[in-house]
Amino acid sequence: MTHILHRKIGHDYPQAVSGKGITICDAAGKDYIDASSGAAVSCLGHSHPDVLAAMRAQLDNLEYAHTSFFTTEAAEQLADDLAAHAPKGLGHILYLSGGSEAVEAALKTARQYFVEIGQPQRRYIIGRRQSYHGITLGALAAGGREWQRKQFAPLLFEAHHVAPVYEYREKRAGETSQQYGERLASELEAKVQELGGENVIAFLAEPVVGATMGAVPAVPGYFKRVRELCDRHGILLILDEVMCGMGRTGTLYACEQDGVVPDLLAIAKGLGGGYMPIGALLVHDKIFKALEQGSGALQHSHTYMGHPLACAAALAVQKVIRRDKLLENVRKQGAHFSRRLNERFGNHPFVGDVRGRGLFQGIELVADRGTKEPFDPARKVNVKIKAEAMKRGLLVYPMGGTVGDGRGDHVLLAPPFIVTEREIDTIVERLGDAVDAAIA
Repeated sequence: MTHILHRKIGHDYPQAVSGKGITICDAAGKDYIDASSGAAVSCLGHSHPDVLAAMRAQLDNLEYAHTSFFTTEAAEQLADDLAAHAPKGLGHILYLSGGSEAVEAALKTARQYFVEIGQPQRRYIIGRRQSYHGITLGALAAGGREWQRKQFAPLLFEAHHVAPVYEYREKRAGETSQQYGERLASELEAKVQELGGENVIAFLAEPVVGATMGAVPAVPGYFKRVRELCDRHGILLILDEVMCGMGRTGTLYACEQDGVVPDLLAIAKGLGGGYMPIGALLVHDKIFKALEQGSGALQHSHTYMGHPLACAAALAVQKVIRRDKLLENVRKQGAHFSRRLNERFGNHPFVGDVRGRGLFQGIELVADRGTKEPFDPARKVNVKIKAEAMKRGLLVYPMGGTVGDGRGDHVLLAPPFIVTEREIDTIVERLGDAVDAAIA
């Protein structure tokens, strides 16, 4: 009998006792390949000696200092490092404890910015359907995962949603990828016109959609059109790279591949690699200047922001990624991963799509490849795939509701950046067996 209120009540969870590299071992001695890095978190794998050493060194000096009294060397060094490698103009860092907090802070910072510059009438956030930005009330309101929003609807602020980039299902016959992206940008433009551009605070999106749809990238040119639209109406662009950022797609920031710079950029997960809870909000210089010249303070804070142990761990993670040229490995192994997934599932009768960027890949399950009809949700295909994978010593990140209205199943894959070609082959082999067993 456990006293923990687990994610799923009554479920019997194995107990993790150790981890090394891309493997986690449970109390029964069974090893699991961590092919999803938890939830795209453990970018360096487990028990990396450099990160553990940096954490021990920090603990020897200082474990905690509240940011209303002090700054710390660890926090300053990490901020310098992040700013030095961030997209141009994102020169200021706000620390949080995770992704939901980072998005929440982005929403509030965006609103405060417009109050500071004398545009308090701006009140609307536009997001996208089938998006997930976190579980706090603000992030949940801005997100588009309907099944999770439904029961909390009376508590959520008014937000508006437009179509996601979902080329597999929503690009029309005869429509090019560029035309599809232009159509989506036009839909956003129409929503802005409906609300009044002068009333919109921000547009919020994931460059590569993660948990809700399974590694769905934008089509070329889409985000450039969005950036131009936001600039034309004075709207802020908030990008959520909590899951897809910090090297996961092959560049440090996913938006680099789309050729845009946001006004606010939320990161977490791969920032600290799971060694400590940490997230951050990268703030554009123009927003910082407005706050500096206005009230002189951001009206948002948390007790554990800038935690020195978390900052020391995150800085060590980022140094290892650069020193060991792991972004090169993400690109190299990402190409191999995509190729192997397509070889195994490209003609699979129950897999409709294989997609992703870098070591952020997904497969979408369908009952009929020809019609793209999803499985009946009652079959709980994603749940069965997770269970079958764990039986085979494989951790993946399946999810339901891919299509919307609770329908659709996908599997998200995000192995650590240190993964090898041979390990990827094993991951694909075990996943293939798990999918076949779950659908049989």
